[in-house]
This record gives sequence, C-alpha cells and structure tokens, in this order.
Amino acid sequence: MTLFDSVHYARYRPGLPDEVVRLLVQELAGVQAPTLLDLGAGTGQVALSVLPALPRTAHLDLVDQDQGMLGTALDELQPHLGGRTATVHPVSAEEFAPAQPSYRADLITCCRAFHWMARPAVLAMAGRVAAPQATVAVMGDGSLWTHPAEWTAALKGLIQSHLGEYRRTGAAGTYSEPGRRYEDDLADSAFSDITEHRIPFTRAWTPPCVLGYLTSTSFARLDLFADHPGFEEQARALLLRHAQDGVLHEDGVFTVLLARRPGESR
Repeated sequence: MTLFDSVHYARYRPGLPDEVVRLLVQELAGVQAPTLLDLGAGTGQVALSVLPALPRTAHLDLVDQDQGMLGTALDELQPHLGGRTATVHPVSAEEFAPAQPSYRADLITCCRAFHWMARPAVLAMAGRVAAPQATVAVMGDGSLWTHPAEWTAALKGLIQSHLGEYRRTGAAGTYSEPGRRYEDDLADSAFSDITEHRIPFTRAWTPPCVLGYLTSTSFARLDLFADHPGFEEQARALLLRHAQDGVLHEDGVFTVLLARRPGESR
C-alpha cells in the first residue's frame, strides 16, 4: 500500500494560492522555453497551478517515488498541456537523473514534501541539474493537523482519541519535525541566497471536503483506524457543529523560500 491515496489526494488537496503562482512564474520571466522540475510532485498540484501561466514551450518534469500518484498527475495534466510537455520520474528526489547531459532546470519546486526528503542529497542533485540562474522554491502551508483554529483543534483531538497523542505516519510510525530549518539546509547548499515570502490565504472547506482531505493524509488514512466508519461519523458530526452555514474557514500563511546561487539573479 502506498502512503497516500492518489485519487483523494488529487481531489481534495488544495492547489497554490494565486499570489504564490505569480511569484513562481516571475522566476521564469525571460526564459523562452522554461523547464520546471517539481520534486515530491504527488498528483501534480504545483504543475496544475502554474501550468496556465507557463508558455506553450514549457517542459515539466514531475518526480515522486509513488508511481500511482504520478499516473494520476499525468491524467490530471494531459487535458491542459496545450503543447507543453510533461515527463514523470518514479524515483526519489535525490535519485533524479536527467536522460540528457545538457538538461538544465530553470525552476525547481518542492511543495509540502521537503520534510520527507534526504534534504542535503536533494539539494546536491539540484545543484547538478539547475541552470546557472535557476531558482529553488521550497514551500508549504502546514496542514489541518497544525492549523490553530477551534475546529481544527477539535478535529485533531478526535483523531488523537482514536490513534494516540502523536501524529501518525505510515502504518506504524509517528512523525518527527525536521531537525533543522529549511533555511539552514539551503544555506549549506549551492543555493544559499535565500528570500522568504509569507503569503496569507483564506480557504473555505465543507465537511465532506475535510473528510476527503483526511483520507489523503499520512496522519488520518483509512487503514490507520480500527473503526474508520465510526471515526468518520464522529468527525462529520464535529465538523457540522463547527461549520457556519456549512463552511469551515482556514486562515493561514503560505511560506515560500526562493533560493539562488550567490551572485545569480534573473
């Protein structure tokens, strides 16, 4: 069994806020045929979000260990490519190796996935395949587990009542926060010129969307629960109690770290 449900992941995981998309696309200004390398691509949320703003000459490389997720990503992308090309690579991020020695990525993205990776090895790989003026974008917005709203705190407490205090990941493990900041990982890499952008956003969830989202996470997957139907019934009732006119609001911050080689800029 793979860690994530690719169908639910594609359906329920939020895409990127418009301001984040503008920030990323700005890094490709002036590049005639840009190559986007997306690490930990999942079902293609980054690619789908930026695709409409990319020129028809763009190429996208999507890297993820989960072949099922990448298959779903291609299914989602194909109707929207419009002349752009996309290739999937079912390997870990640090193992990505382009087929052509002349390959150069103009923008390397990693969204909501850097914590899963062997980060120094990934950044070393990025240093080998990135164009001289390329940007590495490490970004994320936390999860409903970490969001500090009244309704998310209540939902987290319900999950803990079923699965224990510590955040679950995989079949039996628990999640540990990265031992160092992403900024420190980047500072020790070739991409040590770092700019942080913090972009506020507001999302509206419905109870069914929250329940679908949970099945796509590592901390509330279906197979973690001895009685998932019972949990889902309790969660639905909890969400309905907290919803206002059927809507649950998430006010958060999307953090984007843009990192370049020192002395290089677009």
